[in-house]
Amino acid sequence: MPVLSNQPLDIYHINVFRYIYMINLTDIFGLLSDPSRLRILMLLDNRELCVCQIMGVLDMSQPLVSRNLSLLFRSGLLDDRREGKMVFYRLKRKLPETPATLMKVLRNELSDNETHLSDLQSLGDCTEFQKKTGKCNMQTFLEYMKQKKRSRKR
Repeated sequence: MPVLSNQPLDIYHINVFRYIYMINLTDIFGLLSDPSRLRILMLLDNRELCVCQIMGVLDMSQPLVSRNLSLLFRSGLLDDRREGKMVFYRLKRKLPETPATLMKVLRNELSDNETHLSDLQSLGDCTEFQKKTGKCNMQTFLEYMKQKKRSRKR
């Protein structure tokens, strides 16, 4: 029987722990059930990104991106770093066992997914654009979005 602080756990406490684990698991699956959050999570699996980069890559509004980042952050999947007014996010380096296992599954299952590959291509384009301008800010994001829309029309 599991032991906590030299006192054996009774069946009631073991069932409470199982119930809490199940709730945590359903919370994670709930988070991952949204395509926007899943796309954000997979981008952040590659590297640290700021909100405007995610907006540019996924062509989403700032409120939508920020809300989804907030949910992922509060769930314990992300770390953040502030640099002036900018906030950068990345996947936690040391995830608990269950989320780490789920990330391995997602990496494997989405490795050849068309949407994921398109997002990675867009991330590369966005990064190149930022290198050319030497900036990472909202103005650069707006310029990138104009360029992206022009290239779609061609």
